[in-house]
Amino acid sequence: MLNLVSPSILSCDFLNIETELSYFSGSKNLWIHLDIMDGHFVPNLTFGIPIIEQISKKTSLPLDAHLMVSNPEFHIQQMKGFGLENITFHLEAVADAKGLLNTAKKHYKSVGVSIKPGTEISTIDLEVLKVCDLILVMSVEPGFGGQSFIEDSYKKISELVELKEKHNLSFQIQVDGGVSNINSKQLRKAGAENLVAGSYIFKKNPSEYGALVESLR
Repeated sequence: MLNLVSPSILSCDFLNIETELSYFSGSKNLWIHLDIMDGHFVPNLTFGIPIIEQISKKTSLPLDAHLMVSNPEFHIQQMKGFGLENITFHLEAVADAKGLLNTAKKHYKSVGVSIKPGTEISTIDLEVLKVCDLILVMSVEPGFGGQSFIEDSYKKISELVELKEKHNLSFQIQVDGGVSNINSKQLRKAGAENLVAGSYIFKKNPSEYGALVESLR
């Protein structure tokens, strides 16, 4: 089972982002999570494609792009040369998730599908689960950092584990929203393999970043 942690730079000091990222240099089993919001699919607006391109040039850490946008096809095409480790789009934003997965997998090492808290696991087509590399369970409403964890997320993780075992599937389970050392152990026990954490890590002293990442393992 994977034991990844993905610090979300949504909560970092953006005026010193290169320095912020440097604190994770040399870290193993770590992705840098990029929350990309368009102000349409979700009410918040974060950073766009030019900023992501610059980030990709400033760090050798694996980058994990989470598209909270209404037009993921556009972003997938525009960022295919950035060397991203993973790119994830929302099931709710597309009409043909399997088709977009197959297109994206031509250009990216890993491609994932995310679901909002109100979207049930049963709505994800089995063919999508067979093709995708990752399922991201949003454990808060997407759009803003610092929200409280939604307890129903454990049930969704367990359902995904059951589907993986039943159909011999290999996608990893990522969880994003309200993750901290308070719930990380239970999330791992439920079957989460990749924990995204923003404010839990970046709202502390940079000297603590490494220890905070390890506390989630």
